[in-house]
Amino acid sequence: MTSCAQQPSLSAPFALRAFAALALAAATGALTPHAAHAADKVIRIGVVSEFSGTYASAGQSIESGLRAYLKLHGDQIEGKKVELVIRDTGGIAPETARRHAQELITRDKVDFLAGFNFTPNALAAAPVATTAKKPMLVFASTSIVTEKSPYIVRTSSTLGQTSAPMATWSAKNGLKRVFTLVSDYGPGHDAEKAFKDAFKAAGGEIAGEIRMPVSSMDFSPFLQRARDAKADAIFVFVPGSEAAISFMKSYNERGFKQAGVKLIGTGDMTDDDSIQAIGDVALDTVTAHHYSAAHDSPQNKAFVQAVRDASKKRPNFHAVAAYDAMDVIYQALRKTQGDTNGDKLIAAMKGLKVDSPRGPFTIDPATRDIVQDVYIRKVEKVGGELYNVEFDKVTAVKDPGKE
Repeated sequence: MTSCAQQPSLSAPFALRAFAALALAAATGALTPHAAHAADKVIRIGVVSEFSGTYASAGQSIESGLRAYLKLHGDQIEGKKVELVIRDTGGIAPETARRHAQELITRDKVDFLAGFNFTPNALAAAPVATTAKKPMLVFASTSIVTEKSPYIVRTSSTLGQTSAPMATWSAKNGLKRVFTLVSDYGPGHDAEKAFKDAFKAAGGEIAGEIRMPVSSMDFSPFLQRARDAKADAIFVFVPGSEAAISFMKSYNERGFKQAGVKLIGTGDMTDDDSIQAIGDVALDTVTAHHYSAAHDSPQNKAFVQAVRDASKKRPNFHAVAAYDAMDVIYQALRKTQGDTNGDKLIAAMKGLKVDSPRGPFTIDPATRDIVQDVYIRKVEKVGGELYNVEFDKVTAVKDPGKE
């Protein structure tokens, strides 16, 4: 994919005069690279995500969130037009993500980087953002990501942020022994640790634990071991989309519900984008997450409608992370009066308060991470469709990995 807007053409005489003026300014030292870019009155946002392969739906959701923001708030900020320049990683592809980030900065002259849904991709691109001093809005959920560059700001969540509240709620609601099943990469490790630490602190017992290959779509052997442990519940993290659909199919086949073993987890398990494909087996699943399409607020209703209009789908947590990244970018640009200096923009983002479709959040000035409400939800049917219905809330949750 390429930039969503075309540059206007110039007549030959005007182009020659403009070139002469720029050359004179450069020769006299009056034109800096920033000033040259500012002269074209365009803000460019380079978006790096998955638009093909197994996790293509994540990239599509991210793009729908970005475009929903532009539809609701306009594509002009501080007198400049906003353009999206989109690049596809195809999945977990660190070298591809790094190359895209480098080319977006050097060739496409973007002012911001955004996306990086997978932790390995975000970690690979972090040094590029640091060298170029470009703000990088990330959606990856491993705690350490924001520590890898002073130019990284997170607008999604961390796995610890949702896993710890899930553990505390579980212990308070009668679950004594829980078996943990997580995908074997950074976010899964964070989810496992945060859940175990919080559950044990609340008096619970871990009945067993398994880290599953992140690329695996066959969960049967891992679920059988969990079934044999005779726990009260299994706590699960897999990275949404096709993995969640495959997991829930295997879970259903193993008869956990009939045996009275509850399914709990992070919101990735019952993502709004895949829950309809999972079907009724998802009913009664309890998860903790920062966003549900069923969230009851005027902001969310407008957001849901804008995404539906653009993509014919309901938004999910990827879409809201992208939408809110745009809000952070717009607020920062208002503070700098359109100045795209990276250090000034990052300073403007620290401490920002956002009234989001998910609810209110702030950007922690110390960590550049998001501080937000986390909701306990249960899958129910509403108007004939499956939704994650919020019924409890933990307010202003920080990433436990940084506390």
